[in-house]
Amino acid sequence: MPHLTLLSGDGTLSAAELNDAPGYARPAGPLRSRVVYAAAHVVPQTWADNTPGRPAEIDWDATLDFRRAVYSWGLGVADAMDTAQRNMGLDAAATRELIARSAQVAREEGGSVVVGVNTDHVEAENISLGEVIDAYVTQLEFTEEHGAGPVLMASRHLARVAERAEDYRRVYREVLGRATTPVVLHWLGTAFDPQLQGYFGSDAWPEASDVLLQIIRENHDKVAGVKMSLLNAESEVAVRERLPGDVRMFTGDDFNYVGLIGGGDVPSSSQPQRDLRAPRQHSDALLGAFAAITPVASAAIQALDAGDPARYLEILGPTEALSRQVFAAPTFYYKTGVAFLSWLNGHQPAFQMVGGLHAARSLPHLSRIVELANASLALEHPQLAATRWHGMLRHNGIDAPGAIV
Repeated sequence: MPHLTLLSGDGTLSAAELNDAPGYARPAGPLRSRVVYAAAHVVPQTWADNTPGRPAEIDWDATLDFRRAVYSWGLGVADAMDTAQRNMGLDAAATRELIARSAQVAREEGGSVVVGVNTDHVEAENISLGEVIDAYVTQLEFTEEHGAGPVLMASRHLARVAERAEDYRRVYREVLGRATTPVVLHWLGTAFDPQLQGYFGSDAWPEASDVLLQIIRENHDKVAGVKMSLLNAESEVAVRERLPGDVRMFTGDDFNYVGLIGGGDVPSSSQPQRDLRAPRQHSDALLGAFAAITPVASAAIQALDAGDPARYLEILGPTEALSRQVFAAPTFYYKTGVAFLSWLNGHQPAFQMVGGLHAARSLPHLSRIVELANASLALEHPQLAATRWHGMLRHNGIDAPGAIV
């Protein structure tokens, strides 16, 4: 029986039986019960100078083919966001080209694409509130010109210059006032980016969420949804219950997405208390984790579409342990796990990342990802994954006895 050789933190080797591919089927039509986006990564040219501080040289064929694969499973693509290494290797020129190319692929495939709008093309660290607004608007206009849906990301520039909640309200009011299409607001927690501490005017999420909800109420016609990435299910449910009925909550909680997406359709004693009078009892999804497990995510939502919440839990439940490993502290290195799984699953020719980020996780950490991906049936081509993983072990001087070659 084929097996996987696994590596522990003390150098001990163990073996796990290699599971067969799950055989999930692509959907015959659009997913219906949830709106779901996978936040996609980028693949660099293998021969490029993929070292810290160098401009990103993207393998456009592999990068865009990955997006086509996401669309084939019925999910939308969230592009040029933190999973694509914004502020961690994806420079401004590469970001603009990614948005333009990804929007074109979405049109070709009939898929839905949203992209990140930020202020990160401005090289100066400290700028005024007015300059923050101008920077946001520059990227907003570029995004709209290419027909992609805007996701207004949290800005490091704004976090540095804002002195009070009113500063956030002013910036969002003026930027949203320039939007010609409804926007998704993104609240990224400090686990993902420590430089965003105190965003929306407070370190405490209840106070910060009040400011977020004020921004939404004041600009209701310009807000399509909110993506929350605080890794805190309680905060997401609390905000979700206070949203206007036509504003979606997109979970960005890569630790707790199973219950948050399942919501009222999947009762669970582990979920925070819900207000049964709230207009919506579930979150939609915009997740980096779903770039790593796209076929599994699709199969789970298809089960909800078929009115089978038990099957949804059976399929998606085991992936949460995998996601928690990928997003383990320091969480901002989760992109390494996403690219690693992309390589294992045959979506890119090499385990390489822009900015040298492929070196950000240890071999034992990656081994645990392999183990959990196998257990949760997230390996799309198990024998290919095993061959690549065992080759990586041998390249690092670790024998993988009995491994597939």
